Amino acid sequence: MEPRAAQVQKRAGSRRRLEHPPSGEGNSEVNGGPDLVQWTQHMEAVKMQLLEQAQRQLLELLDQAVSEAVQSYPPQGRRLPTIPPDSLSKTQEPSLRKRKVFVIRESLLELLLEFDLLIFSFGQLPLALMTWVPMFLSTLLAPYQSLRLWARPQAAGAWTLGAGLGFVLLAAHAAVLGILPVHVAAKHQLPPASSSILVFEQVRLLMKSYSFLRETVPGILRARGGEGVCAPSFSSYLYFLFCPTLIYRETYPRTPNIRWNYVAKNFAQALGCILYACFILGRLCVPVFANMSREPFSIRALVLSVMHATLPGIFMLLLIFFAFLHCWLNAFAEMLRFGDRMFYRDWWNSTSFSNYYRTWNVVVHDWLYSYVYQDGLWLLGGQARGAAMLGVFVVSAVVHEYIFCFVLGFFYPVMLILFLAFGGPMNFMMHDRHTGPAWNVLMWTMLFLGQGIQVSLYCQEWYARQHCPLPQTTFWGLVTPRSWSCHT
Repeated sequence: MEPRAAQVQKRAGSRRRLEHPPSGEGNSEVNGGPDLVQWTQHMEAVKMQLLEQAQRQLLELLDQAVSEAVQSYPPQGRRLPTIPPDSLSKTQEPSLRKRKVFVIRESLLELLLEFDLLIFSFGQLPLALMTWVPMFLSTLLAPYQSLRLWARPQAAGAWTLGAGLGFVLLAAHAAVLGILPVHVAAKHQLPPASSSILVFEQVRLLMKSYSFLRETVPGILRARGGEGVCAPSFSSYLYFLFCPTLIYRETYPRTPNIRWNYVAKNFAQALGCILYACFILGRLCVPVFANMSREPFSIRALVLSVMHATLPGIFMLLLIFFAFLHCWLNAFAEMLRFGDRMFYRDWWNSTSFSNYYRTWNVVVHDWLYSYVYQDGLWLLGGQARGAAMLGVFVVSAVVHEYIFCFVLGFFYPVMLILFLAFGGPMNFMMHDRHTGPAWNVLMWTMLFLGQGIQVSLYCQEWYARQHCPLPQTTFWGLVTPRSWSCHT
């Protein structure tokens, strides 16, 4: 193969021969000769430009391949792959196919389906389940045995001793439910999901115990007065501890059979909601709030973070609603053949916050209405409806704040303030007389904003306590929000 310079010189010589042919040769082509020469020169120039452009593009491709190879430089100590000598000559051959470049990289789904957050959230799950066992046993034995001691027909002195023993059992039961899960969660630093299991079971078992005693003790007292009311059966109490309601009755409407495929479908949907919630937190919240506490505080950054958190916040609200109030409760209702499955109503169509509070969680609302609102009216008088309703909000706000404090492991009264400062007034201002689509839009707007505030502030506090640990543990250090002063 001749060098490129020699080829160019040869073409130039041929052009000169065309321009100045020897005498006696080519006289027939003299006419029109200059036009042919100019056209040949033009085509040679175009060809040279194309060659130069192709060479530049080839160099750019090679530079890009070298850059990718440098970025994928193997760790220290790993041997580089050897390239056979004959392959070098092959790479110099021109080819129209783009060669595949191998680099060290993860699969696409490996980047998307990260289970680190899920594994962390459910860490120490066996310890949480072991802690649940004495909590459940104390609920199973103490309230029912106390009731039997009170219902036993004995003389006044013996009955007083039995009643005192029943109160001791209830005090021990309250101590086990109130102290044991808090001690285990604080001592072993349980992660959020495992802590959620303990705190929700703690609150559920306390509410069930109270409902059982509240519904049966008046009958026992009437029985001692001569009306002949018997203590309920143990099987009805055991069924009540597992069925999806917080209001005790000796019997409930039952369905004829169990649809196990329906049970499996609901549990699978609940698991899918958990995975989706972890995906939302990992993709929409962690990248935004993980390093936010390292930046200087500003109102603009706070507002932007709240606006960013509205979408993942409302997603989390809907996922919690569907996973627990629909899938989880329906699965247990089907397994226990529990017939009344009005666990929620059409809260999404609410045009007032009072209607939203009544329809969002019917299970908890029935308990609050029966044992806080109605008993409050009975104690304070039928005209104290405002005070009874305020009592419902206070109890609900305190319990919600306690749950958040237990799950997250720190005190930051965002939920308490939202309930008392905004939820209560909204309940009285946006009442049932307001109807129409505009009020429904306003309610959803307030839900979006409230969820954004919660997610933003709680996430900032979570990472601030990781980035700025206390040099020494003090009471005010534990109750003061760390995100207000952590900017490292």
